[in-house]
This record gives sequence, structure tokens and C-alpha cells, in this order.
Amino acid sequence: MAVRIKSVTPGSSADSAGISPDETLLAINSHEIIDVLDYRFYETSPNLRLSILSVDGKQREVLIRKREYDSIGLNFETYLMDRQHSCRNRCIFCFIDQLPKGMRSSLYFKDDDARLSFLFGNYITLTNLSDREVERILAMHISPVNVSVHTMNPELRVEMMGNRFAGKKLSILKTLCEGGININCQIVLCPGINDGQELCQSLEKLLKLGDRITSIACVPVGLTRYREGLYPLRPYTSQEASETIEIIESYAERFLKANGARTVFASDEFYLLAGKKFPSPEYYEGFPQLDNGVGLFVNMEDEFSFALEDCPSLDQSRAVTVITGEGAQSFIESLLRRISEREPKFTYKLIPVKNEFFGGNVSVAGLLTGSDIIRAAKGNIYGEEILIPGVSLRHEQDVFLDDISLSEAEKELGRNIVPVGNSGEDFLFAALGISEERKGLGTYPTDFT
Repeated sequence: MAVRIKSVTPGSSADSAGISPDETLLAINSHEIIDVLDYRFYETSPNLRLSILSVDGKQREVLIRKREYDSIGLNFETYLMDRQHSCRNRCIFCFIDQLPKGMRSSLYFKDDDARLSFLFGNYITLTNLSDREVERILAMHISPVNVSVHTMNPELRVEMMGNRFAGKKLSILKTLCEGGININCQIVLCPGINDGQELCQSLEKLLKLGDRITSIACVPVGLTRYREGLYPLRPYTSQEASETIEIIESYAERFLKANGARTVFASDEFYLLAGKKFPSPEYYEGFPQLDNGVGLFVNMEDEFSFALEDCPSLDQSRAVTVITGEGAQSFIESLLRRISEREPKFTYKLIPVKNEFFGGNVSVAGLLTGSDIIRAAKGNIYGEEILIPGVSLRHEQDVFLDDISLSEAEKELGRNIVPVGNSGEDFLFAALGISEERKGLGTYPTDFT
């Protein structure tokens, strides 16, 4: 497969070698270039022979000598250099299938792309992986690979994922482990389907794959109110959540004994549902699964406590409104209480926002929408600023999932809205109104001019 060159970076090695836009890159050092992984892997060599096809169809060889790991300087139509791989599954728990109509089109795209797993940490199901891609992962030693496992029962995996190849593809896990590739796993648990004894069997099989299985996140299924015509699923009860934690923690001890690490963890949602106390920070072994909500609260509280120790007192009053999802209400309240106990000049109002937009059992901060925040907070604002979870905004940090912009929400609520990062330090500094340039400079006066 050939890749058309969109542009050439001025002054780069490719520019000096006379490569032009609209020419086609065929190979690097005789290795065919199909996508971004091929290109990034093979361009790192200091001595390169590029096979180039000119606009008029003539092929030539271009020699480039450069410093190791420097970029050649070629730019392509898309970052991946070809189309993004979409998901071929019809998972019974798929969150995208539960979205309401009328949202922006990009939210309905289901990716299942191994390249994005390596580059950005996305999870893949393995059902899209060809033999060539498996061989490339092994040859390039692309590690870790993030895999949505869900169950190690082949027949059940076929049923849960709506793909007749889903069970057979589990064999790739063993191939990758034997090839020295580390794997992070994700298991979305559905009550009465892949939990209980099925979960025990899945963890048993993953345990036998050895220490290349570096982490396993077990998360409860997320259900919106838009499930008409979909597989009948229900949320976990408190008792079921408690029983699931017991299974996971028992297997964590077995992984620890066998491989020297606990490896498998229940997400924070399970502990909240069960009303159980979170484990200690040390239990999470460096927090390898924060993106799956595993140890997020514990890590945030640990960071918060550390930052609070060295945080000087305010020299003037500070009053804020804090927005959070219902799931994090008690946790955020505990942090705000600690601030106010230490800082008499700090006062706040906490508004837990019920997720009316998605409904169901959705209560996480990352799925809050602008419309729900406006509904809950309008006429109920306290203080000078509104703090919101930064994860509720898309990566540009300017638009909520329902396409309401940050500026529109500010206009409706009549206050400046501050998106806050996930770290405990970020939360503390935002609550106290400490700017980046004032961190570590002693007493932190607030300034709202």
C-alpha cells in the first residue's frame, strides 16, 4: 500500500532530499509503509533509503542521513496515514449504542484500532487484528497493548460482543504474552452474565498467562435511559457489587503470590455501590488503570493531602460553587470540608448534578453535560467562580458532550467557569484560586480582577 505525501516540512531531511508534496512514499529501507506505525518505526534509523513514486509515475530511491530518532519531515493527509479502523462488534453493553440521537457525528464512531491502543491508550477487542498486525506488534515490540477482554469464555464472548470471531481471537493474548508484549486488560461486568463464576474463570485463565498481563480493570456496565430495543441489562445492586469486590480482591492476592503484583482491581464505582472503604494508595501499585476509574479517588486524595501540607493560608476571603457528578458527591464534599476546616476564609457550595441527559445509572463526572449543569446550578450560584470537572469537556476544553460551549454556560450562569484537572493538587489550587505562577510562592492572595 502506498501513502501520498501531503506536505514536506521546510528545512527537514525530506526537504533537503528533494521530496515534494503529492509524491508517494512506498517503502523505507525496503519495508512497505502502510500507516503511521510503519512510518514512525522505520524512520528512526539514521540511514534511510526511501522508495518514492513521483507525480508522473516514476519510481526513484532517495538516500537520507540524519540523527537517530529525528523526523524525516513528511506529513500526510491524516495522522494515521489511512482510515481509522471501526469496531465490527455489537456488544450488548456498548455505550455508544445507548447515546441519544442528535449529538455530533464523531461521538457515534466506534473505533477498534490497534494503532490508537499503542499511541493513545485506547482499548481494542482483538477482533479487528489481522495476522499481519499481530506479527507487526511482535516485530516492533509494541507494548503495552490495551485489550477489552470482558470474558475468557470463548462462547460467552461471542454472545456478549456479537461477533462470531470474538472467541477465537482470545488466542492472540497468549501469542502476545509469549512474544514479550505486556497487556492491560479491561473487563466490563454485566450482572448475571460475565460476573460471579464466569469472572472467576476469566481471572483464572488470565492468571495462567503469566506476568505479561500487567493490569486488569473490572468496571460495572454503564447504562443510559436510551436502551430501547437493546439487550436487557440492569445495574448492580449494593450486595452484588460487594460480592464482585470480594472475588476481585481474592484473585488480586493470588496474582500477587504468583507474579509479585496484584494486577486485578475493581473500579471505584464498585466500592461506591457497595459502600465499602477504598484500599490504601499502596494497594493500587502505581495506579496503572486510572483511565478506567480504578483508584481515581484514592490517588486524588493522596495528591490533595500532599499538596495541602505545604499550602499556606489565604490572605483574603474566597467563595466558590463546585459542580460534580452524583457519584463523586461525598468524596468531593470531604475534600472541600478539609479545605474549609483549615482555611476559615474559604467557603463553598457543592452542587451534585443529576445526569438527566443520559439518565440510567450514569453518575460519573466525565459524562456531565452543559444542559444538566445549567439546569442544576442556575439561580443557585454561590461565590465568585464555578469549578467543574475538566473531564466533562472534550479535549479542546471548550464544549460539553451536548455541544453547549463553555462560554454559553458562563453566559447562562453569569459566572466564570473553571475546568479542573483530575489531580488532587489541581483541585486544591482551583478551589483556593491559586494561579500557576503563584504556586510555591508562599501566601496565595486571591485576585478576581
